[in-house]
Amino acid sequence: MSWMRRARPTGSLFVQLATLVGLALVLAEAINLFLIFNVPPPLPDFYRLSEIEQAFRGPAPVFTERRPLEVVPAAKPPGPAMESSNAPAVRARLARDLGVPVDSVVLATHAGPFADRRVFRIIRDRIAREGVREEHFLVAPFEVGVRSADGRWAVIRPQPAFGLDPWQQRTVLWFVLSIVALSPVVYVFARRLSRPFKQFADAADRLGRDPRAEPLAIRGSAEIGVAVRAFNDMQERLRRYVDDRTAMVGAIAHDLRTPLTRLRFRIEGLPEDQKAKIENDIDQMEEMISAALTFVRDASRPGERTPLELSSLLESLCDEMAETGAATEVESGEKVVLQGDPMALRRLFSNLLENAVKYGGRARTRVFLADDNAVVEIEDDGPGIPPAEREKVFEPFYRREPSRSRQTGGIGLGLAVVRSIARGHGGDVDLVNRAGGGLTARVQLPL
Repeated sequence: MSWMRRARPTGSLFVQLATLVGLALVLAEAINLFLIFNVPPPLPDFYRLSEIEQAFRGPAPVFTERRPLEVVPAAKPPGPAMESSNAPAVRARLARDLGVPVDSVVLATHAGPFADRRVFRIIRDRIAREGVREEHFLVAPFEVGVRSADGRWAVIRPQPAFGLDPWQQRTVLWFVLSIVALSPVVYVFARRLSRPFKQFADAADRLGRDPRAEPLAIRGSAEIGVAVRAFNDMQERLRRYVDDRTAMVGAIAHDLRTPLTRLRFRIEGLPEDQKAKIENDIDQMEEMISAALTFVRDASRPGERTPLELSSLLESLCDEMAETGAATEVESGEKVVLQGDPMALRRLFSNLLENAVKYGGRARTRVFLADDNAVVEIEDDGPGIPPAEREKVFEPFYRREPSRSRQTGGIGLGLAVVRSIARGHGGDVDLVNRAGGGLTARVQLPL
């Protein structure tokens, strides 16, 4: 087949997923290495002892690039105590400058990310470049407690950070840029991997609307290729199955005409009263056979699907019926266009309109859209239908009225044809009793 010759399956789905994940990891690591080697490390917030002393005396100094210092009262000294080698010198310096005993000064520190000696060396170099002769400083986070004469403690510390500091902002920005850089690659791979599944969904939907649709072309990974071939084989088997059963029913209906013809010759010698009854039965059987053959022929040879505007179709049908005296009307509404078999849909709506006029006295139709479906409702003013028979009336040759005369309803294939056409277009039809009386035939067809 031509679709088999066009098959070009790519690598397996596992290989494609592994490639996507591996490529994403490589790019992410490359971005991280670029950050490590090219972005300078952040300089922590550090405070000279003179700045800390000024905060105790008040007012606290103002900083543009560092968090401000705050003084808070406390009932006990801060902790844990600082254990660095220069802690005694710092305590002595603060006690001397603030005029308090050394044991009234407590230095507390918390484990932070900037405890490396290289960081302290960088800070000392910066202070030296600024021309300030001061070797003592504290790196945040820290707390300095000073006990007053009444035994209470005043604790000075950098104000807690709210939000992101500049280094964190730069890091977040780099990660955002890395996501932006990876997004096109991920999008291309994801679209490539998801496209075959969408093709499957479209093919399944198309198969429900048109059993004779073209086979699905094979595109995608090796696993997708196997699934597509299985889908196409299933579609072909379903088509052959339906064709075989349709041909069998048509052959049976056709062959029944031969014994019926022989019966007509054999009743010629019967009395007139018996002959008339038997001829009536033979006529009904031939009518049923003709209807069955028409039903089978229409089901086995669907027409070409073309764009069709439903309101115009219903208006033309109602106008034709109105010329014969039937009470029909079409409510003005939105224009709805779908792909359908014009002759089949014409037969569908004609059967429903005729039923509405025959059993309900009049037919009112309207067309509208609902959930990406075209909906056609045909109402009548008849007695409705018992709920137990809502599905039975769609069975072939089922009739609520037991006679087989044309005047009382034909042979019972009208609604079977209606549902067959609706489902052949991927939709369905249902009968609903209205609360105020009457019946509504609701046809739903996908756009």
